[in-house]
Amino acid sequence: MLLQAAAPIAIQLRRHLTCTVLGRPIYYEQVGTGPRRVLLLPGALGSCATDFQPQLKGLNRDKYTVVCWDPPGYGHSRPPERDWSEKGGEFLHSDAEHALSLMKQLGLAPFAAVGWSDGGNTAMLTTLLGRPVNCGPAGVVRLQLLHVKRTEAIRDLSKWSDRMRGPFEAVYGPDRFRSLWEEWCKAYLGYPNGGDICSQRLAEIRVPTLVVHGAGDPVVDPVHHKFLHSNIAGSRLVVWQDAKHNLHLRHPDRFNKLLEEFLDE
Repeated sequence: MLLQAAAPIAIQLRRHLTCTVLGRPIYYEQVGTGPRRVLLLPGALGSCATDFQPQLKGLNRDKYTVVCWDPPGYGHSRPPERDWSEKGGEFLHSDAEHALSLMKQLGLAPFAAVGWSDGGNTAMLTTLLGRPVNCGPAGVVRLQLLHVKRTEAIRDLSKWSDRMRGPFEAVYGPDRFRSLWEEWCKAYLGYPNGGDICSQRLAEIRVPTLVVHGAGDPVVDPVHHKFLHSNIAGSRLVVWQDAKHNLHLRHPDRFNKLLEEFLDE
């Protein structure tokens, strides 16, 4: 009886792990035992703790094996600190290489890439990088090419609410978060190729793609989700009129249902 009772409990365990990927320590969390593999990719300075808690807790663990990571130099994937000069300043491209390598190393490729905010860029790049080895499909929740003016608009942390700053300050401490955010803004504004991450390669994305946008998003110009939808063949666009930038955190049940329906198609 004890063994029978323990079995369903074991399935619910959430694993907090660290491994070495391309010479860097990478922290990740893994839940579920399902046949469909999913990688959750956090946004700028984001981590498992700040960006995807409702998904780690709420996605069906019998259907999915879900991995979320702290990108190199973020969250618990430190030290070492983030090197913004990686790949000639293309730090998001470096993240994509690490993300793909992590999932292959874990034996979880192919997989669906689910990215929010800056993680949408990483999801897109990971999909492009993984094409030769069949690493799709990519359920890309949010692909964002931030406009310079919008980056400047969110640069001043004094304009952030305590609710927005709080999770990041809990991870980094107030002083380190402030300095790291300034580093990110400078690196993003100075991204090579005029800040064009991969808009010219969107036609190469040939996997099922879901783009989700909150109509009240103050961070991302509406032109972005329209451009992505128009240039990624066969993509599906969902716009929530009552949502903003962090719609998966503010409306987790609704979002998780949408994501699961997409993953199950």
